[in-house]
Amino acid sequence: MADYKYTPADFKSDQEVRWCPGCGDHAILNAVQRALPEIADATDTPHNRFTFVSGIGCSSRFIYYMKTFGFHSVHGRANAVATGVKVANPELAVWVCTGDGDSLAIGGNHFIHAIRRNVDLNVILFNNEIYGLTKGQYSPTSKLGKITKTSPYGTVEKPFNPGELVIGAKGSFFARSVDMEVALSKDCFISAAKHAGMSVVEILQNCVIFNDKTHASFAADKATRAEHTITLRHGEKMLFGAQNEKGLVFENMKLKVVTVGQDGYTLDDVLIHDAHECDTTLHSMLAAMKYPDYPVALGVIRDVDDPVVYDAAVVRQVEEVKASSNIHCVDDLLRSGATWEIE
Repeated sequence: MADYKYTPADFKSDQEVRWCPGCGDHAILNAVQRALPEIADATDTPHNRFTFVSGIGCSSRFIYYMKTFGFHSVHGRANAVATGVKVANPELAVWVCTGDGDSLAIGGNHFIHAIRRNVDLNVILFNNEIYGLTKGQYSPTSKLGKITKTSPYGTVEKPFNPGELVIGAKGSFFARSVDMEVALSKDCFISAAKHAGMSVVEILQNCVIFNDKTHASFAADKATRAEHTITLRHGEKMLFGAQNEKGLVFENMKLKVVTVGQDGYTLDDVLIHDAHECDTTLHSMLAAMKYPDYPVALGVIRDVDDPVVYDAAVVRQVEEVKASSNIHCVDDLLRSGATWEIE
């Protein structure tokens, strides 16, 4: 790649951004456009290799605001289309912009099988716990009892936790951020881009029209987030709170919130985050933590090397078959096997 250093402006299209004022999508777009210059430099990826694929929903307008290649696919099929793009041209850096309705409902099977296959995609999962573009129906992540246009007496369905879903599908990378935490989101996107295989970054996003303040109990402002969320960093103690006075320990096969210096707990008792641990037990517990019993886990929760990356494996298999085959072109194929001459 040339010595040219990209800036966020290089990834901004000339299209007017048409999300509602105050929508969390604006912050996510900002974080991605800030991250891409650093990703391009760190991964030696030129501008013309970046491709964004989306499904249907407010999140799926994302591709129009990116000055990159893009493909606006159909409802729930973003991960399937992106898989085809990546397999057809493995040199592309393929990003998927999708919502909790798009990828966890109609697109659920495409989502979990792309994870299982470990396709080298970078998925940004916008989670506002509602269908926004179709005007406020409950989604697979809506809270139990949520009153919406399609659940006027409250939902009777338990919601998905995207982190548990990703890890349960043998996912090798999962991170989580909050829309207003632009710097943290940017760091998560950079880590995702460096990961070989499928990465999923869930962004807890606010829909100001149909589900305003759905994450407010733990993410309303910086003071609240310090007390009710924990930002995990590989190799560092799992500490949180305004003064990092609280921590997570592992007791009786469960995570427990403690205050350092009280009840006999010291800093040595607090767990150190290991995002590279292959065993899924602790990562699943961290992804599943819910307020108010636990702080909500943010940052890179799981980042594990998986030697089998689907698109790379397909390329190797094709090359192996070509090398051992006697058929190298269509003419060879037509002249292979039994032939007949009709007089």
